[in-house]
Amino acid sequence: MAKAPLTNTQVKQAKGIQTLRDGGGLQLLVTAAGTKLWQLRFTNPYTKKVTEMGLGGYPAISLAEARKLRESSKELLAKGINPKEERDIQRMAIDEANNNTLENVASIWFEVKKSKITTGYAKDIWGSLTRHIFPSLGGFPISQLSAPKVIQVLRPLEAEGKYDSIKRICQRINEIMTYSVNTGLIMENPLTGIGKAFGTVKTTNNPAIEPNELPELMNAIDMASIKITTRCLIEWQLHTMTRPNEAASAKWEDIDLDKKLWVIPAEVMKTRIEHKIPLTQQMLNLLDLLKPLNGRRKYLFPSDYKPNEHANASTVNVALKRMGFQGRQTAHGMRRLARTTLAEEGFNFEALEACLSHKVGSQVSQAYNHATYMNQRIKIMTWWSEHIENASAGNISLSGRKGLKAINY
Repeated sequence: MAKAPLTNTQVKQAKGIQTLRDGGGLQLLVTAAGTKLWQLRFTNPYTKKVTEMGLGGYPAISLAEARKLRESSKELLAKGINPKEERDIQRMAIDEANNNTLENVASIWFEVKKSKITTGYAKDIWGSLTRHIFPSLGGFPISQLSAPKVIQVLRPLEAEGKYDSIKRICQRINEIMTYSVNTGLIMENPLTGIGKAFGTVKTTNNPAIEPNELPELMNAIDMASIKITTRCLIEWQLHTMTRPNEAASAKWEDIDLDKKLWVIPAEVMKTRIEHKIPLTQQMLNLLDLLKPLNGRRKYLFPSDYKPNEHANASTVNVALKRMGFQGRQTAHGMRRLARTTLAEEGFNFEALEACLSHKVGSQVSQAYNHATYMNQRIKIMTWWSEHIENASAGNISLSGRKGLKAINY
């Protein structure tokens, strides 16, 4: 005669070491301490051996719930699936999903990404994600991210009109998601095209004044109420034709006075290629002026608040805005100003591009052309520095006054 199934009362009142069977392989193990554990006995479909699988403890798992687990296991067994292995696989998937959160995956992606970009750019990328994405979505499993969730998080930036920030963040999140697809963490990227959910504002990137307006800029720099180090930074960037971060992060150790070269390390450059800039007399004059001010520091232009770090890359932009050049001239736009002026003078195209550390031609041509055009660049840089000095006629150009006494104000 088949044993009657268990009742809730029997399960609740069970005491002492014993095993209560409900039928179909479901049983309740009662320990000496009074702990009650559900267990399922079944025949392994692969090995044909009796296997036991824990289903959880009572009363967390009730009799009715234990029976549902038994029936679902029987359905798997009918399909030739080991319910214990299937459960373990599901648990592993859940654990993996919980570990593969957006912030965790982004951290792994970022280790790869930052090896290909400058330190300043890397700092900007991680900072934007930390400020705008991780607080709300950092703990989400990468597999649970959806376009509506991300778009909702970015709406406050849209309300502030920060469309450029939205565009950059969308690009960065999509890079992370693409990395997740390529590494097998997710099957597809659900965030493709989320940038289209936001409006855009037509902007002019890196505006620059016309070449004939350079005297106006030099006069504004001369008259501006700014610190001597900031003024030197503006003129240094203007003369060297470097990008804002490259100029702001210039180190004394990278200056070779004997060879009259500034050698910018590859890790600082946007192109990830070492860049050598011939130093003109005007640049050397700036160095002479900076030496007594910051010569004992690591950087030519140290931060006011953290002297062991370099000045912020936006320092020149802030100064230009205060001088009334907002919408007319940016720090990066000074490269455009130099490039336009020098092109109009008829200098060699490839040599000009080399001055700006631009890559020229296809990847194939770049692989075969390793020319640095240094002799031509020396002539170009000399002409450009003298042109800046001439544009300062009537004003005090720091780069044009060798031995000018520095007064830090």
